[in-house]
Amino acid sequence: MSTASPALLRDVSLRAYNTFGIDAKARLFATFTSVEELRALLRQPEVQAAPKLVLGGGSNLLFTQDFDGVVLKNEIRGLDLLPDGPADDTVLVRAGAGESWHGLVEYALSQNLAGLENLSLIPGTVGAAPLQNIGAYGVELQDAFEFLEAVEISTGELRRFSREECGFGYRESVFKGPLRNQYIVTGVVMRLHRQRQPANTSYGAIRSTLEEMGVTEEPTPQQVSQAVISIRRSKLPDPAQVGNAGSFFKNPEVSQAKFDALKAQYPELPGYPVPGGVKVPAGWLIEQCGWKGHRAGEGGRYGVHDRQALVLVNHGGATGAEVRALAEEIIASVREKFGIELHPEVNIL
Repeated sequence: MSTASPALLRDVSLRAYNTFGIDAKARLFATFTSVEELRALLRQPEVQAAPKLVLGGGSNLLFTQDFDGVVLKNEIRGLDLLPDGPADDTVLVRAGAGESWHGLVEYALSQNLAGLENLSLIPGTVGAAPLQNIGAYGVELQDAFEFLEAVEISTGELRRFSREECGFGYRESVFKGPLRNQYIVTGVVMRLHRQRQPANTSYGAIRSTLEEMGVTEEPTPQQVSQAVISIRRSKLPDPAQVGNAGSFFKNPEVSQAKFDALKAQYPELPGYPVPGGVKVPAGWLIEQCGWKGHRAGEGGRYGVHDRQALVLVNHGGATGAEVRALAEEIIASVREKFGIELHPEVNIL
């Protein structure tokens, strides 16, 4: 028996569906809650012929114009422990792509499972997380990733992708490269630990925040999560209060020689060793160029967050084109001062 296709709406405002709060419109719009509903939508001739954009939480998007195609809102739910998981210390947890990422983290912690605590409070949905291999505080999604399931847009076939097949890199995956716009993620499976693992507290202010919390011994995953949430809330604006997409730029990686030369000129320059070079915090570079707290537009309706220079904000009424132009000014100033090229982490449409 075939599944009825969800309703296809026309000229829908996307303001409520992106955390920047940009008032762009979609020519066509539909939501789906299952693989079957997604397949039914993809069989519609009007959907087949139109450019497609899959929306999760809309937390990594900047609309600079209306979308002349179909926006498909992924609302596939479900959080489960897989019964046929491994027999070792690990457990497989499956999450529907429409679940919130932080909801998955909270579920894991409620089951006393370790592995996702450093990724607490990252906005967006589970389905969007592997596309850019989300990461924070020294941990990336790929560290706990097992596989994902995705529907091929052209055929409607459901395919499983292993970690190796996803081609993860720094905020990258095969779905942002060779397979871009070819698949829609429907579910993700993570491999988490039953037993407490040595906590990764070396990145950012996690260790000092734990000390402020009175944690003097090896922290639990729940305590690490609390510390990460506290740090994020102190530095990052709530999209419900101020339009933003979190970190707008990727942290650039430079050669060791380049870093050493900059360090001699700017002794306070922070850096984190990575294979092949050093990762430099983009927020520090932007702040040194004087952008932190900058406001632009009539009434200062958009600008750079006053507590975290990595975050561009819409205080109300800004257009996506204005925010993009500000990003380009910031990129140019960092290039001129440090000789480093910044690249957006946010998808600009």
